[in-house]
Amino acid sequence: MEQPIAIAIHGGASDIANMGLTPEQEQAYKDGISAALDSGYAILKSGGSSLDAVEAAIRVLEDNPLFNAGKGSVYTHDGRIEMDAAIMDGSTLRCGAIAGVRKVKNPISGARLVMDSSRYVLLFGKGAERFLVKEGMELVDTSYFRTDFRWQQHLKMINKDSMQLDNDSRAEVDPIDERKMNKYGTVGCVAIDRQGHLAAATSTGGLANKRWRRIGDSPIIGAGTYADSLCAVSCTGKGEDFMRLVLAKGVSDRMRYRNDSLHIAAKDALAELINVQGRGGLIAIDGAGHVVMDFTTSGMFRGCIDKAGHKQVLIFTK
Repeated sequence: MEQPIAIAIHGGASDIANMGLTPEQEQAYKDGISAALDSGYAILKSGGSSLDAVEAAIRVLEDNPLFNAGKGSVYTHDGRIEMDAAIMDGSTLRCGAIAGVRKVKNPISGARLVMDSSRYVLLFGKGAERFLVKEGMELVDTSYFRTDFRWQQHLKMINKDSMQLDNDSRAEVDPIDERKMNKYGTVGCVAIDRQGHLAAATSTGGLANKRWRRIGDSPIIGAGTYADSLCAVSCTGKGEDFMRLVLAKGVSDRMRYRNDSLHIAAKDALAELINVQGRGGLIAIDGAGHVVMDFTTSGMFRGCIDKAGHKQVLIFTK
């Protein structure tokens, strides 16, 4: 018996009210989310797999310089772009991830290749890139990822003891203060297909001005990305907090061991995030096609097409 299909996407959670976005800029973000939703949903509607749907949707966001993934990735303190991504099949628990890559045009497809064609889950840096080339993926020059906005952001931050989680439209950059950081930049997608299979995917450029080859939660299975037979989850926020809490899997665990609904499980997981002074958000879908898009900040770029076929794209409204 065919299951109802559904898909949800996030493009980062933040105190968006402080970003000073114009109506035109807000619409550009919404258009980006909408295009990604349409790409993934078309695959689901035609009977395709949730894995193919989340990969296709994430690729659209990686190609859009508005989002901190792929083309729109932020710079590290050393003036490099280092990207992470993960994907997981909830029906089999197969998963793949890459971290610290510099030349992979669509990191989510690199993560998918690790899942499909290697014995490993997570590959890093040049080793990951060598594996992808061996499997037939073409790499791009690092200049492909350079955008003027991100470079100017880097120049503002390079001589300051500061870091950010994504694009900041303010003239000054805040010193390190996790409670004041402006935008939690990651893109993610979760979906359920007509076979009832769940999948999750997450991709990011990480922290702006990060040091020491830092890796966040996005490519860590169970922390920023997780899918099983109960739910699929993709998170966005300061990765260290999500890793400490193993937050994405925590949603599933609450459903499995406490018999919580998806809504309650997600709400309680984010409440635990607040307890450790973390901030961010998540998207999730359960096996019945219910969708949750929740966050602890003033906004999250997000959208979904629910099991009834209703589409919504939101920034501020909870």
